[in-house]
Amino acid sequence: MRIENTAAIVTGGASGLGAATAAALVKQGAKVFALDLPGSIEKAPETAGITYVPTDVTDGDEVRAAVTAAASSGVPLRTVVNCAGIGPSMRILGKKGVHDLGLYAKIVQVNLIGSFNVLALASEAIAQTGADENGQRGVIVNTASIAAYEGQVGQAAYASSKGGIVGLTLPAARDLAQYGIRVCTIAPGIVETPMLATVSEEFRAGLAAGVPFPQRLAAPEEYAKLALAIIDHDYLNGETIRMDGALRMAPR
Repeated sequence: MRIENTAAIVTGGASGLGAATAAALVKQGAKVFALDLPGSIEKAPETAGITYVPTDVTDGDEVRAAVTAAASSGVPLRTVVNCAGIGPSMRILGKKGVHDLGLYAKIVQVNLIGSFNVLALASEAIAQTGADENGQRGVIVNTASIAAYEGQVGQAAYASSKGGIVGLTLPAARDLAQYGIRVCTIAPGIVETPMLATVSEEFRAGLAAGVPFPQRLAAPEEYAKLALAIIDHDYLNGETIRMDGALRMAPR
């Protein structure tokens, strides 16, 4: 699907995977609307072609307003990439007691329900655009994690939320097929994001050593490259693609 002279929404677009994807889409000629929390947007550099929209992905009214802005930009809204997410960890039963139910609910709310909220409201707007010569109207790319398959100790909530994204992919693709909208998911392994910036080089080296090949952490730009490949490849639909260097996570 063509990206040039279209609009794109990227959630979590002020940093990490989202920022790299927003930049890659701009280079392809898209008008990008980067949705993120106000605190993250304040730290993001101003970039030509990217409009930052303060948005909580779990808030229906805020997401609808952001989608309306993208759909009213003068070019058709074609692309959505859901990168917004959080990853706190806690054991189901640990030294401090039982897993906090509020924390579990928050992680699922942001990672899974937030992604669904954006997918649903954006697909409504995309469905109202004219189709291209192949009957296509848009592509939605969600972000899971290899934790959806091999969640580690302390990742019960995170793995649940990302497993939900994997489970959402095929039925979403089937639901939206009649509107010419494809849905795919990327399940990254260990990526060099701001979340890892606080840990030591020694710790990062240990993580990289566990990756079969290439024996390093992934770069956010590699996620962006895969997202663009999915957008470009018209026959990819309803699929979750691992991007992990053949890594299979150990229990801890």
